[in-house]
Amino acid sequence: MGAREPGALAAPGEIALCVPHLAGNEWAYVKDCLDTNYVSSVGSYVTRFERAIADRVGVPHAVATVTGTAALHIALLVAGVEPEDEVLVSTLTFIAPVNAIRYVGAIPVFIDAERTFWQMDPDAVREYTTTQCTWSGGVLRNRVSGRRVRAILPVHILGHPVDLEPLAQLAREYALTLIEDATESLGAAYRDRPVGSIGHLACFSFNGNKLITTGGGGMLVTANASWARRAKYLTTQAKDDAIEFVHGEVGYNYRLTNVAAALGCAQLENLDQYIDAKRRIAQTYTTAFTNVSGLTPMTEAPWGTSVWWMFTVLVDPDAFGCDSRALLHELANEGIQARPLWQPIHQSPSSPSEERRACPVADALNAMALSLPCSVGLTERDQARVIDAVLRAGRRPLEA
Repeated sequence: MGAREPGALAAPGEIALCVPHLAGNEWAYVKDCLDTNYVSSVGSYVTRFERAIADRVGVPHAVATVTGTAALHIALLVAGVEPEDEVLVSTLTFIAPVNAIRYVGAIPVFIDAERTFWQMDPDAVREYTTTQCTWSGGVLRNRVSGRRVRAILPVHILGHPVDLEPLAQLAREYALTLIEDATESLGAAYRDRPVGSIGHLACFSFNGNKLITTGGGGMLVTANASWARRAKYLTTQAKDDAIEFVHGEVGYNYRLTNVAAALGCAQLENLDQYIDAKRRIAQTYTTAFTNVSGLTPMTEAPWGTSVWWMFTVLVDPDAFGCDSRALLHELANEGIQARPLWQPIHQSPSSPSEERRACPVADALNAMALSLPCSVGLTERDQARVIDAVLRAGRRPLEA
């Protein structure tokens, strides 16, 4: 069969990597939109979804957007990030937050991952701010370029929280804005606080493969009322006079539709059940692989609660018998979808050479990691099939 693009629809008999689970009020809520003709960006479900997400995260304000990337773009704008500012960002991430940094003309500074939980390394952030920057007049600047460092943008990857306390301390120390990219981690917690409630701003995604989905959509959350008002203003074309169509500045058509929000409301009602399912799936994989030579399952920090969005293992080719990419193709040949982690963005052709920094941990994780099927609706039978295929692949001799 051969490996296909991750996220492609599963063929008959194939086990998908991570697909939506629609088992609640989705049909009823979408039908209500159709029956009332509120299918676009006006309608009660948008406001309802915003309120429900804000309540779940534990912040007073939420602004719905058409994508998680749009939420990140607006978060940077309302935080006052300007062209040529620097933003410290995880290098081991999907490219969306880095693209958003570039949308506002700012410069990403790529921060390596830590080895244990694979998240942004707070020690690397501290090292950069103390050895590569100067603090004067209430402004942190890159000591070589003179650029102002304006924000820290940690990405909670794979459903697990970043160690936020040291980053929050650095943000306070250097007057930086802390923006959580929680697009993969709705429902996760850091020291018993919901992910998304610790930073000055946070963003979520509801893409089709996320824990809950609106088909495509995002959300910006914040405790800052003025930032929330500005976010709503910018996402609705910066309209100052709705009658005469007067626009005071450049705005964006980033509104979420009522139909999409209706899906989100139904999905959110089942979030806790979905997290329970993800945790069962993760525990089953962990039990199966813990004592397998060459396989290292992802783990959960004592200070965090993961939602196990994308269950991932590290594959040591010498000990296991094949590397992560060979395992990817072996699984594909058996009708099982899997995917590697993202190319670290400091290695991306989209990143100018002068912006690249050594991030050896992220490079090693990228080479070794493979995410396995973990849809909320994954059956015990299908998971057993995945486990069996993984174990058999490791027993095969490496090709000469």
